Amino acid sequence: MTGTLLSLGHGYSAQALAARLLPQGWRIIGTTRSAENAELLRHTGVEAVVWPGTPLAPLLAQATHLLSSIAPGAGQDPVIAAEAEALRAAPLQWAGYLSTTAVYGDHNGAWVDEDTALTPGTQRGHQRVQAEADWQALDLPLHIFRLAGIYGPGRGPFAKVRAGSARRIIKPDQVFSRIHVEDIAQALEASIRRPDPGLICNLCDDDPAPPEAVIAHAARLLGLPQPPAEDYRTADMTPLARSFYAENKRVRNGRMKDRLGVKLRYPSYREGLAALLDAEQG
Repeated sequence: MTGTLLSLGHGYSAQALAARLLPQGWRIIGTTRSAENAELLRHTGVEAVVWPGTPLAPLLAQATHLLSSIAPGAGQDPVIAAEAEALRAAPLQWAGYLSTTAVYGDHNGAWVDEDTALTPGTQRGHQRVQAEADWQALDLPLHIFRLAGIYGPGRGPFAKVRAGSARRIIKPDQVFSRIHVEDIAQALEASIRRPDPGLICNLCDDDPAPPEAVIAHAARLLGLPQPPAEDYRTADMTPLARSFYAENKRVRNGRMKDRLGVKLRYPSYREGLAALLDAEQG
């Protein structure tokens, strides 16, 4: 099975999907915001275009599959605001929208799944809830993927641990769900191969864990001292970083496994970090 994937906002997760599809003969058109990024993407085999700036209607007319990774701002999703009619007219077999588990809000460490009420507690969570609704209103063969915290090559904790700038921020009972980018890519590919329009699916691993545990494990793998522990209440953090600690939940991934048939390559951060370190050293 091959086709033409139009990837809107062709970033980290979409690039991991492209790395799986391109060797199989897929055509991938990816949008990015700068000519410099477009040139870098072309070296990977992606037909890169700058958007905003390039009309999407002719590209949508060629696409069999669509993936949007573009984050919403205030108001309507920017892609829909600019190209709603072209989206509705596109001859798509599959469409995917990358959302976030921030739509669930805070649950005091309890488990959530795709049937949990959406009660976002942050601005970005509210924007994602609205964006999901905007995409659903287009009547496309849409699949919504709610991603946990993403890590992978170039996004692991090792550089900060080595540099001595990593910190273990301690907030009692705080946990985060996360997922390796390669597991995102395999889930998206599985969905493309078995379309299930209307599907909403959490993408996360099996082990919600305290953030300080991940940093500590990275230091152990490197054979370096544990980074300093800092109390969340007094730690110097950006407003964005602090906002992540305002939400505490464990995200279930049963639908990803049952409906997409995904078997995680990295069921926890332990396997994921070990693989990242092996790749760095190899």
